[in-house]
Amino acid sequence: MPGKKYLAEQAATFLKFAMATTDPEVAAGFLDKAADLRARSEEAPDASPRAPDVEQPES
Repeated sequence: MPGKKYLAEQAATFLKFAMATTDPEVAAGFLDKAADLRARSEEAPDASPRAPDVEQPES
């Protein structure tokens, strides 16, 4: 499953396409796809690297 960052970047690309076209039906299709990807990105896992768990030394 793609991560949040990837889906958000793809949604931004579709928004750029929608703004670049002069056909309102094509623009509407791009906007629908961007909205779908944005919704999926909110549900997607964050793929950013995480720091390893560190155990605290016992005193």
